[in-house]
Amino acid sequence: MKSARREKIDAPVLCVGNFTVGGTGKTPIAIALANQAKRMGLVPGFLSRGHGGNFSEPHVVDSGHDSAKHVGDEPLLLAEHAPVAVSPNRAAGARLLLERGCNFLIMDDGFQSARIHIDYALVVVDARFGLGNGHVIPAGPMRARLIDQLRFADAVLRMGEGETADAAVRQAARAGKPIFAASVRPRARQNLAGRRFLAFAGIGHPEKFFDTVTRAGGTVVLAHAFPDHHFYLADELEDLTKAARAGELELVTTTKDAARLRHGAAPQEFLDHLSVLEIEVDFEIEHTAERIIDETLDAWKRRKVGG
Repeated sequence: MKSARREKIDAPVLCVGNFTVGGTGKTPIAIALANQAKRMGLVPGFLSRGHGGNFSEPHVVDSGHDSAKHVGDEPLLLAEHAPVAVSPNRAAGARLLLERGCNFLIMDDGFQSARIHIDYALVVVDARFGLGNGHVIPAGPMRARLIDQLRFADAVLRMGEGETADAAVRQAARAGKPIFAASVRPRARQNLAGRRFLAFAGIGHPEKFFDTVTRAGGTVVLAHAFPDHHFYLADELEDLTKAARAGELELVTTTKDAARLRHGAAPQEFLDHLSVLEIEVDFEIEHTAERIIDETLDAWKRRKVGG
């Protein structure tokens, strides 16, 4: 992280990353920040490596034609909000977005990437799972030692409810890093109250999704967890459908799973009977997103003056 030379891009670069592998809620935070950037008159674009994607050259996601197997599920979800460039080479992806008219770049993950200069690094820590056992891969989920990663973080955001992340947050605060907090909630237009579900998910921590359905008023009668970024087979979808019918339950899943299903091999009949829990970010302090965007812009302006 510290020795590699990073290419400087002619646009502000905001990174939404994490200290660990696994789901911490980065994607909804990235979407919330992109929406805030648009409200501030900016033209955001997302940089993504594209988990599971197979494009060797930088590629702008086309939701009408790309499949999840080609670009990954998260890029398809992000593309509903702003242009997304998928590439292991973030600098090449950034140049492609600039050519498309974007003037504010958000990296979904990539905190440890050595390809591109980051103006503002926001690191998301899951409040329930924290840093796991605190050990570095392969002994634990940490991408590097916390003390080494904190040097490159501009702020830390505690996501969700729980106390497991408190030690990491306190260490970040002692290091002088601003601490933000947020949680997710179902979008207001959704009404899950009184409905009984078979809930299924192939994400980093599926139990968080099951809990969100419950907090939204739904009853999770059956819960099926699949591996992260799982591509569903026809017989798996058939089994889910049969189990739901047998229990007189509705099917519900996450937006990421829905992206994989819509842009995969799921039959339309299955999609027609599938509910998708759409979520949005609720920042603990109002104007948090605006502050993060402003500080990214300020850092970029200082970079331009400094050369």
